[in-house]
Amino acid sequence: EVASQLREGESWKLEDFDLQFFWKTLAQAQSDWMESICEQQFSSLARDSQLDLGECFKAVSQEATKLSLAFSKPPLPSVQDCQKITADIQKSILNVANVYYWLPKSQGLTLRRLVRDATKDVVEGVIQLLNVILSTPLQSLSQDQLTSTGGVWEACDRFSKIPKDNHAAVLSLMSTYSAIVEDALEEMKQAQHADNADPFSNIFDDDDSCLRENRDTYWSEEDKQVIAPCLGLLKAAKACLKKVSEAVKNHGKVDTLQNITQLDDLGDVTNEISPSVDELVLSLYPPMNYNTVQMNAAKVASVLKKSLEITKSSHVCLESESNWLQFLSGAIDHNMDKVKDLTHGS
Repeated sequence: EVASQLREGESWKLEDFDLQFFWKTLAQAQSDWMESICEQQFSSLARDSQLDLGECFKAVSQEATKLSLAFSKPPLPSVQDCQKITADIQKSILNVANVYYWLPKSQGLTLRRLVRDATKDVVEGVIQLLNVILSTPLQSLSQDQLTSTGGVWEACDRFSKIPKDNHAAVLSLMSTYSAIVEDALEEMKQAQHADNADPFSNIFDDDDSCLRENRDTYWSEEDKQVIAPCLGLLKAAKACLKKVSEAVKNHGKVDTLQNITQLDDLGDVTNEISPSVDELVLSLYPPMNYNTVQMNAAKVASVLKKSLEITKSSHVCLESESNWLQFLSGAIDHNMDKVKDLTHGS
């Protein structure tokens, strides 16, 4: 099926791929749409003719609407009408799937993953709509059917907002990572600066007196000392993402395969920052296990240092970037050393 092949399929291996042309035009299948779906089929179909990319997704939205309306009230469509509806919806889905298969990996894995996910959302949205129609008695347009139809529309609309090259794709993801890390940092700051030592004070109700008396929900003075350098690591993570993003924004290029690959590497390594930060923040809540805290702090420090090293060796790092790289590296080491000292032997 199309959805599973979108997860596993390989792109074409094209030389001199024109990315701008890709976003303007797309191959339109004109042969037998009812044959089995495979990458070779997409490849041969895509060479036959061209279709405006926006029209490709607009067609899916329109066909989904037709499908939903056709099964919104009695009587059922005729056999001939059902066959035409089926052929039209499958044709539009195959056109959409061509988006993923036509984009080669040489244009960037980050960009390709975004295109794949957006395409998969459209295909799975149509599958959900079909399942709702098949499982709902034909009486009137159900809420589930309306919701599923709207879901297809939204998925098609989202595709128009996809970044248009690997540079923009990596930046968009880094922005998401930065927001997650900033939220985690603010969460810990707010918990730390509460009037008492209880980070759960805004969670429990006043009636939960037995829980309020449990000292395991409070930070000890030793815990508070451990939190300080951990917050330093969280701030370093925020600064790291900010500075790497700025370097990518100002100096990132997609003119060569090497530069595109380096942007992918930066996207992949910064993707590791937010999960490690979340683990560290969770381990800081009482009752605090110092061994776990030290382990999670070490993970954050490791991925931050790795991010700095990959940045340093990439084309986005000019000589002017060396100062902040050194500063952040020193800040990471300093805070990690303090975490080790405060949790050692605990």
